[in-house]
Amino acid sequence: FGVGLLRPAPGTWGSAAAVALGVLFCELGGAWLVPVGTVLATLLGFWAVARAFAGLADKDPSEIVIDEVAGQWLAMSFTVIPLWWHGVSILAAWPGFVAPFLLFRLFDIWKPWLVGRADRRGDAVGVMLDDLWAGLFAGVVSVLLAGLYHGVLAQ
Repeated sequence: FGVGLLRPAPGTWGSAAAVALGVLFCELGGAWLVPVGTVLATLLGFWAVARAFAGLADKDPSEIVIDEVAGQWLAMSFTVIPLWWHGVSILAAWPGFVAPFLLFRLFDIWKPWLVGRADRRGDAVGVMLDDLWAGLFAGVVSVLLAGLYHGVLAQ
C-alpha cells in the first residue's frame, strides 16, 4: 500500500504499519486475526516476493515490506493471544505491542544467527525467512520479558 516508499527506514515504517493494523485487528475483531494475518502475509509474501524479484538485480529492494509485515505480526502473536485469552485489551497493555515492535526491529537490523543466515541467502526465500526468524526471536523474547516482569519484578 505504498508504505515501503516512505523514507527514511522503509522497513521500520512497514513494521509500524503492521503494528497499527495488528492493534486494529485486536480491537475490532479479536487477537486471533493477528496470527491468521501472519499466515496470510507469509504465504502472500513468499509468492509475491519471488515474482517481484524476477529479473531484478537488487534481491531485497527496500520498498518491499510484506516481509516486515509477516515478521512483525508473528512477533505480536506471542503477546496479543495471551492478552486476549485473559480478556485484556491490547491498548490497556501497551507493552504487548511496543516490545515486539522494538525487538523485531532490533533482530531485523542486527541479524543474529538464523536471521543473518537467511538474509545471506540472497534470494526471495531469504528475504521472507530473515524477517520470520526475527519475528520468532522477538516474540519469544517478548514473552520472556513479560514473564520476568510479571513473575519477578512486579512482586
